[in-house]
Amino acid sequence: MAVAASEGIARLEAIRFRALAQLSRYREGARSVVQEVAFALSLVDSHAGAMVAAADALTTRLPCTLTLMNQGKVSGFGAMKVAAATAWLSDEDALAADALLEERLPGKNSEQIRRAASHAAATVDREGADKRAKHHRDGRRLAMRQGETGVASIEVEDGPVEKVTAAYTRIDREARALKTGGETRTLDQLRADVALDLLLGGQGGVSERTEVFLYVDLFTYLGLNDDPAELAGHGRLPATPARHIATGPNTVLRRIITDPLSGQVLDLGRDRYRPTAGLDEYVRVRDRECRRPGCHLPAQACDLDHAVPWQHGGHTDAADLVSFCRRDHRLKDEPGWSYHLAPDGTLTVTTPTGQTYDSTPPPLHEPRERTPLADEPPPPF
Repeated sequence: MAVAASEGIARLEAIRFRALAQLSRYREGARSVVQEVAFALSLVDSHAGAMVAAADALTTRLPCTLTLMNQGKVSGFGAMKVAAATAWLSDEDALAADALLEERLPGKNSEQIRRAASHAAATVDREGADKRAKHHRDGRRLAMRQGETGVASIEVEDGPVEKVTAAYTRIDREARALKTGGETRTLDQLRADVALDLLLGGQGGVSERTEVFLYVDLFTYLGLNDDPAELAGHGRLPATPARHIATGPNTVLRRIITDPLSGQVLDLGRDRYRPTAGLDEYVRVRDRECRRPGCHLPAQACDLDHAVPWQHGGHTDAADLVSFCRRDHRLKDEPGWSYHLAPDGTLTVTTPTGQTYDSTPPPLHEPRERTPLADEPPPPF
């Protein structure tokens, strides 16, 4: 039954890839198709982009692989591995590699499919090793992934092998130098600590100062309760690690006033270690993250933009501004996309197909019921 279900899923995934390719062609390959797909399918942008690229390849350059999906013999994940491994080939060579793979993919797992596709690509273009290496090295990027509560991962993807090897060797050497008799951390922990400290500008093994937005209730900070805090870009954080972060030697405390009925930010305290940038800083603290639904880049790394087009001579205040990462800032100007900012701060994004998605920063605390005044008459029923 499980095998039959998997075959059925593969057939449905083939239908989805065709639909995505049709949308991409209809939009004439516009960059915003990736964000549109991310909204519609509730995906992160990187995965949506990989799916759109695979859909284009499967419906043009990889017909045999798509047929295997129709037959339930290759999953959507496996097909994406084929698309990625053959992306550097010309259309003619991709068709040739696809034909070679027709008998080699059924019954293989995703890693076997990736290796088979890479081998087929090298077979049809034996002179393309330099081109292939350049394609992969040009795709280098730094990725950050949020993990379980209180942890995250950072990875340099497709970095030049000589630099990655040299970097690991340095990290390993400095970690081993710290592994003295009194050191309780394991080598794996030391390598991770050294790598992060080096990235933050240190020399390895020493904590470095950086700025993060941590939202923690005063009573939690004082240890009077254990309500969770929130770290911008990551999400909820238990009270214990939140207090550990908040009580660091270089921590700067700020006073943030919230609306007791909604939990949203009303005002930002001005007493801090460095002078405030006023409106700019208030908007970033209020928004916490990029305001496009589904994007979690911390607001301090975002652009500030008017939610609706600014008119010359108009007045700008916090109610007009929202935080957008650079990619979503540009997306706002793509044809067919519209944005509406409601008085309560809810941002509504409308895509070219007319679908709407709302974004409101979550309250910093649970909204509280309003307590009526002693002489206030009861509400009418």
